[in-house]
Amino acid sequence: MSGNLFIVSAPSGAGKTSLVKALLAINKQIDVSVSYTSRPPRPGEIDGKDYHFVSREKFLSMAQHGDFLESAEVYGNFYGTSQSWISNEIHSGRDILLEIDWQGAAQVRNKFPICIPIFILPPSLAALAERLKGRGQDSAEVIARRLHAAQEDIGHVAEFDYVIINDKLDEALQQLNAVVVAAGLRRD
Repeated sequence: MSGNLFIVSAPSGAGKTSLVKALLAINKQIDVSVSYTSRPPRPGEIDGKDYHFVSREKFLSMAQHGDFLESAEVYGNFYGTSQSWISNEIHSGRDILLEIDWQGAAQVRNKFPICIPIFILPPSLAALAERLKGRGQDSAEVIARRLHAAQEDIGHVAEFDYVIINDKLDEALQQLNAVVVAAGLRRD
């Protein structure tokens, strides 16, 4: 029996990473794919756990060799998912979750049409702005750019099978886990 491939996408600051971490803590049947990125680590991020941090040149070489299931340039940095790792895990029966943007999700849906795409929305753009400011990681200019990009991201919500509004983390987590559990109960 093959595993399921879940895609979780959201605009920056919607709580996608927090939700995924919480899901992994309560549901041991799912693993998260660790993406490759050309961006430098943020404080507290660990190579091989949060991302595989590689140089821009290394990333572009990997992309040229067809190593990625999906890849995208986001805010001037490249992100990509290892195609061979995903295939091996899915075929061994593991459920895998990809935490990627809508562009990557579209690429994955083309190659794995039976994937399960989930979109996380903030309760409002105002709440999203507060979350981005609360991170304390970005300048006002970067936050404004992310909010503008979030509006474009939200415009792709119809491309996803499931939509979860992350207003209260506990409720959003229950909904996300319900999607994962239900997918595991489907007949082949």
